[in-house]
Amino acid sequence: MMERCLGANRCRRIQRALRHLKVTVLCLVLTVVVLRGTIGAGKFGTPEQDLDEIRQHIYTSHKRAEPHRVLEEIQTGGDSSSSGDANSGGGGSNNYETFDINKIFVDEGEEEKPDPNKPYTLGPKISDWDEQRSDWLAKNPSFPNFIGPNKPRVLLVTGSAPKPCENPVGDHYLLKSIKNKIDYCRLHGIEIFYNMALLDAEMAGFWAKLPLIRKLLLSHPEIEFLWWMDSDAMFTDMAFELPWERYKDYNLVMHGWNEMVYNEKNWIGLNTGSFLLRNNQWALDLLDTWAPMGPKGKIREEAGKVLTRELKGRPVFEADDQSAMVYLLATQRDTWGNKVYLENGYYLHGYWGILVDKYEEMIENYHPGLGDHRWPLVTHFVGCKPCGKFGDYPVERCLKQMDRAFNFGDNQILQIYGFTHESLASRKVKRVRNETSNPLEMKDELGLLHPAFKAVKVQTNQV
Repeated sequence: MMERCLGANRCRRIQRALRHLKVTVLCLVLTVVVLRGTIGAGKFGTPEQDLDEIRQHIYTSHKRAEPHRVLEEIQTGGDSSSSGDANSGGGGSNNYETFDINKIFVDEGEEEKPDPNKPYTLGPKISDWDEQRSDWLAKNPSFPNFIGPNKPRVLLVTGSAPKPCENPVGDHYLLKSIKNKIDYCRLHGIEIFYNMALLDAEMAGFWAKLPLIRKLLLSHPEIEFLWWMDSDAMFTDMAFELPWERYKDYNLVMHGWNEMVYNEKNWIGLNTGSFLLRNNQWALDLLDTWAPMGPKGKIREEAGKVLTRELKGRPVFEADDQSAMVYLLATQRDTWGNKVYLENGYYLHGYWGILVDKYEEMIENYHPGLGDHRWPLVTHFVGCKPCGKFGDYPVERCLKQMDRAFNFGDNQILQIYGFTHESLASRKVKRVRNETSNPLEMKDELGLLHPAFKAVKVQTNQV
C-alpha cells in the first residue's frame, strides 16, 4: 500500500531511516544506563536529576583536570621543592628525614630561678611517714605491701629525657632497653614506671632520679621496695629472682663492696645505676641527706671538689649521685651503714666491659638463674651514653655490645615461644621448636612461661 502511494524507492529510504532511528534510540538508552552506573542515578533516580548529574559530572571532570595535572608536577618536581618545603615555616613537608625536629621541641617560658639564699630541699619535711603509711595500709587491705610470703610489692623505676636523643639511633636503643625491662618485670610480678619528666630543673643530670623517687614513695605507700635502674642497663638473666628474704632487715641494697666503700673510700666502691630502696621513714631521711649536693651550678661544682679530694681515684668533675653516696656512707657509717646491704653475691649491676664478650662461653657452660659472673642478672653500659652526642667509648663498640646484651636476654624470652635469635649479633630469629596440635603440653626450657616466683596470691577482703 505504502509502495503504491509513495513509490518503492522512497519507501525503502523511510524504512532505512526508521532502522537508524531505532539504533540511535538504543545507543542513547545504553549511554544513559552506563552514565547512571558511573555517576549515580540522581537523588531520586529521575530523568531530570540524571541529566543534571551528567552535566555536573562533565563540568567537574574538566575542572579537576588542571589541578590534578599541577599536583602530579609538584610531586614529581624533584628534590629542590621538597627541601624548600622542609625549610619553610608552613610545616608542609611530609619528609621525616629532612624535618627539623627542634621546631616542635620548644620550651615555653623561662625556668624558675631558685632563691640562692634558701637551702635546697626535695620537699616539705616529713617525720612520721612510717605511721602515715601504716595507717594507709591498714585502711586499704586490697593494696598489700607484700604480695606473697617473702615477696614484697616492687616498683621498678627508669626513664629518659623529655626530648629525643642527641643522635639518630639513641631512641631505638632506649626502646630496646625498656622492652627488656618490661619482659623481666612481667615474668617476676614487678610493676614498672617509666618517667620522661624532669620534676625539678635544679636536679638535672645524675640527680634527676632523687625527686622522682621521693614522689613515687610518697604516692605509692603500697610499694615496699622501689627498684631504680638506669636506662643504659639491661636484664640479662630473666630467670633470676632476687633473694628478698636476705634483705628483710635492710632498707637500701646496692651492688658494692664494704671494704672499698668504708675502708678505701673508693668512688667506684658501689654503683647507683641499679639499687633497691625500701619505702619508709629511713629512706626519706636518706634522700634528704643525699640531695643537698645535687643542685646544679655552684653548689654542685663545689661539692664535686670535695668529693674529688676525699674519695680515692675520683677524677675532677661536678658532684654526682654515686660519689655522694660513697662519701655519705664512708663519713656517716654509724648513721646509715647498719641498714645498707652492699651486694656482690650476684650482679645487681654488672659492668659490660668484662661481661658481653663472654656470653657465648656462658651459654656453653652455664644456664640462666645464676645471676652472677656465670650468667649476670644486669649488664650495665656505663660510659656508653647511647642517648648523647659523645660517649666514653667508641660508638660502634658500644652499639654492637648493646645489641648482643639485648639479644642475650631476649633469647630467654623468645625460647618460651619456640624461637631464638640466629646469633647474638643478629636481629633475625629462627625456630627452635616445632609446632604442635597440643600447645598446652609444651614446656619452655627455662620454665618462664608460668614461673613459680610469679604465681603469688594477693590477699583481698571478700565481700
